[in-house]
Amino acid sequence: MTVLGRSGVEVAPLGFGAAGIGNLYTAVSDEQAHEAIDAAWAAGMRYFDTAPHYGIGLSERRLGAALRARPRTEYTISTKVGRRLEPWDGGGDDLANGFAVPATHRRVWDFSADGVRRSLEESLTRLGLDRVDAVYLHDPDDHAEQAFREAYPALEKLRSEGVVGAVGAGMNQAGMLARFVRDTDVDMVLCAGRYTLLDQRALNDLLPAAQERGTSVVVGGAFNSGLLADPRPGATYNYTRASAELLDRALRLKTLAGRHGTTLRAAALAFCAAHPAVASVLVGTRSAAEVRDCAEQFTARVPAGFWQELRDTGLLPPDAPVPTEEPS
Repeated sequence: MTVLGRSGVEVAPLGFGAAGIGNLYTAVSDEQAHEAIDAAWAAGMRYFDTAPHYGIGLSERRLGAALRARPRTEYTISTKVGRRLEPWDGGGDDLANGFAVPATHRRVWDFSADGVRRSLEESLTRLGLDRVDAVYLHDPDDHAEQAFREAYPALEKLRSEGVVGAVGAGMNQAGMLARFVRDTDVDMVLCAGRYTLLDQRALNDLLPAAQERGTSVVVGGAFNSGLLADPRPGATYNYTRASAELLDRALRLKTLAGRHGTTLRAAALAFCAAHPAVASVLVGTRSAAEVRDCAEQFTARVPAGFWQELRDTGLLPPDAPVPTEEPS
């Protein structure tokens, strides 16, 4: 377990990203979602991350229901604020936002202090909890001024009141996260898809800043939304169809991994976890089988020769940390 920043909140090295059980892209049954969380618990995962955005609250409801019988002191849970859910009777589905659920609510961007508190209160109701361990500002890309001026101070106040243990921001970019690290007192940031075998932009500023400030980094999107899990024609990269160039690079990585007796999935997870600023790697899973596979890959041996060949062929920057000890 690793402590998030100076908060005292602990996270496991491998965490459960709950977007999938919010019906990301395709529907998952309540039973399948529960089985995935049970498998995560059996595999030793004790950090669970969710958000109102995931399935218009479905992820939070399912996660809360599945964890209800677990000892509250034995797991860490984080959710997010910035999108409030308002009832909507427009009908149809939510696939335009990526989730296979009925469009019973609409998302309203709100990084006001009041919006932060209201959003968190509603999340607690859906989760069936009286507190969460950590809260992220969710995707404030186009709302930077309000996020820094209103939302972040509101999170600081909630932290000082003991309502939450740790606060931070979660985004699919590294630049603004580096600003949060340098200009605020966040405990952690969640960087999705910007520190992977295909994209190391977080190395430029975010990860050095986090090391310097003692801020924890949680890495999401280790597989870049699918391409590094299963590189094939039609695979997704950052939630859209992967380009031919990216697919070719991922296939080269897969071939190289196989030549060294490992898998691309194991290498992708090991790479994210190897940086000293990284506290946890979130895996987005939607079934018990996927959970068990990720847990197995996370502890798999990745030979040193694989990393050396990556550097020799220019597929990995020379300054990117790689595992120095191989799991047994």
